[in-house]
Amino acid sequence: MVATTVSVGAARAARPRFYVWMAAAFVLIAFGGFIPTYWAKMATGSFTGAPILHIHGALFFSWTLFFLFQSWQVAAGRVLNHRNWGMAGISLATAMGITVILAAINSINVAEAIGMGDAARRFSVVSLSALVVFAGLFGLAIAQSNKPEVHKRLMILASVPLAQAATARIFQVAMTPPGAVGPPPVFVSLPPGLVVDLLIVAAMIYDWRTRGRPHPVYLIGGAVILAVQLLVIPVSGTPAWMSIARGVEGLTG
Repeated sequence: MVATTVSVGAARAARPRFYVWMAAAFVLIAFGGFIPTYWAKMATGSFTGAPILHIHGALFFSWTLFFLFQSWQVAAGRVLNHRNWGMAGISLATAMGITVILAAINSINVAEAIGMGDAARRFSVVSLSALVVFAGLFGLAIAQSNKPEVHKRLMILASVPLAQAATARIFQVAMTPPGAVGPPPVFVSLPPGLVVDLLIVAAMIYDWRTRGRPHPVYLIGGAVILAVQLLVIPVSGTPAWMSIARGVEGLTG
């Protein structure tokens, strides 16, 4: 009986560490993925992007660090502190959303200058749809903050769309032909998206080992993320999307 109690207690103590490691994986992806296209260029002074890209990158990398910090707080038993920091997370997520839109507009303007504005408008479906998925999952996570088993899984899912951009940069460096200019076709967003989805698979496997089956949050949320990753390809070329992209573009006047 004592041995059983100890083993159960040890299992409960070990469980939160998985979420800390998952959060750490997002930090590594965010930093490592942007080394060739941002961090290395910043170090050499060769990055020539608009100021909004610096703000955008700083906020998104801060999010991964914040997510790691919040996961560590729960693992350390500081649940009250974790909740108290929640408003800071909401504020950070809101600022991130604004910069996604501004960065997409900047990309369209840059592409327009070389006659590839429509290509950029089509590709903007990738970042803007990821923003919608993130906002939806994050909003649900906040609404379910009184249900830790649901909340923490929704937070992992919400971070998956954010990691796609960093992973895509690795594919970009490895696969972009020399001399290529302008936005890539939308279908190139699918491989890095599927790679990031492996984090959901890892979380489902962990659930399978610790609770006997994957939590429904992963099944439903993972299906939504995958569906969006697939649907952006045909949607990007529709007149409806081009109208939406032009509407977003017009937000800055």
